[in-house]
Amino acid sequence: MPLGDLVEPRRLVVTQSALLAVALAVVGAAPGAPVLLAALAAVGFLAVVTQTLVAFAASLAGPERRGRVVGQVTGGVVVGILLARTVSGALADLAGWRSVYLTSAALTLLIALGLRRLLPRRDRGGPSMGYRRLLASTIALFTEEPVFRFRALLALLVFAAFSTLWSCVALPLSAAPLSLSHTAIGAFGLVGAAGALVAAPAGRLHDRGLGEWTTGTALALLAVSWLPLAFTERSLWALAAGAVVLDLAVQAVHVTNQSVIYAVRPDAGSRLIGGYMVFYSIGSAAGAIASTAVYAAAGWSAVCVLGGAISLLAFAVWALVHVRYARRGDHVARR
Repeated sequence: MPLGDLVEPRRLVVTQSALLAVALAVVGAAPGAPVLLAALAAVGFLAVVTQTLVAFAASLAGPERRGRVVGQVTGGVVVGILLARTVSGALADLAGWRSVYLTSAALTLLIALGLRRLLPRRDRGGPSMGYRRLLASTIALFTEEPVFRFRALLALLVFAAFSTLWSCVALPLSAAPLSLSHTAIGAFGLVGAAGALVAAPAGRLHDRGLGEWTTGTALALLAVSWLPLAFTERSLWALAAGAVVLDLAVQAVHVTNQSVIYAVRPDAGSRLIGGYMVFYSIGSAAGAIASTAVYAAAGWSAVCVLGGAISLLAFAVWALVHVRYARRGDHVARR
């Protein structure tokens, strides 16, 4: 991600996309576990191209439209993540798991070619420093900018909650008495995508100075979403309702977070969003590990307690910081 502040963005995005297509093809054709795991690691490393695009889009937009633009691009990312569950479930049922990665490789290559043709060239008037110094400056930004630290912590918590649901929900859905197929389970990604689309106005609300209100409301909804989700094993309608609210809330916070931190230092936008995504990834991984372990030990109800607790913690962190800085008249999110 920090390379976006150093390298010409169009070239960086196209190169990352092409390499990602190669890594996906290797996963799909892997002859054994060592090659498979190495290729999957490469996919995870290169998938950051989506966030490179977020930073690139933010750099092209004026300050008065930046939240809206970040919201549109981030919405595409989140909707893609959720719809991928639907498509991959159907492909796995029809042609096996390898077809998922081979199809993704072909589509990613087409996207790389399209981006090469459509993205504007934009000379990077960024820092004249080497890559090591660029990485070191990312850490320095974390120590220097309280807005960055606060929003990164929120990202960790909301994506831990997001991953708690989406990394684990296939387990109760595939078990008796529901025993749903891969295709049926993947179809719930359509529900989640609907929630993410509903959150599209979050970026526009930030542009109007309502980013803090949006964050607080979304975090409250995130906590409430676990109430219907707790009834998943009894009602798929409850799962659908909870998933819509959860994904709406996560998307709203995510868009607002990125709009806020980019405004802190537009000249270091790629480094800020790259550092932010470290916490996004830590939260996603922690939620996946914790939820599956809790499900194995105590079942779906305990997973919902875990997700609700993480969500309430995120709301409490936001409320604490909000009250603290509001009393001082220097709100951390207004930088």
